[in-house]
Amino acid sequence: MPRTGLDAIRDGVIAHGRQQAQGSDAEDIAVALYDGDTLIAGAFGRTEFQRLYVSFLWVHADHRGQGLGGDCLRQIEAMALKRGCVDALIETLLDEVAEIYEHLGYACVSHVHDFVPGFTRHTLLKVWQPRD
Repeated sequence: MPRTGLDAIRDGVIAHGRQQAQGSDAEDIAVALYDGDTLIAGAFGRTEFQRLYVSFLWVHADHRGQGLGGDCLRQIEAMALKRGCVDALIETLLDEVAEIYEHLGYACVSHVHDFVPGFTRHTLLKVWQPRD
């Protein structure tokens, strides 16, 4: 199937879901860290329904272990708070990354063991304010 067909399917499902939920305020959100002209870390997601959905958090292999991922996550969280978000949702397949997110204030709300053979899907939530 051509990429445009796949995009149309994805966009159609998202549009239908947002129509059902009524009142979607979805807006992309991103942070990027550079060393000169080289991208070394970043985070991307969206804010919608007073929640930050973190889709991607990435640090270049040469720069891992220096706290840059945590820096990106804190920056994107601060932006989401300014947009009125009350919590944040993030997922990972790596146990050690889930532990890092827990250290950063996230709590695991679900596990799917063997989501991918040998890996557990961790869904974590960080609450800043209770939902109304």
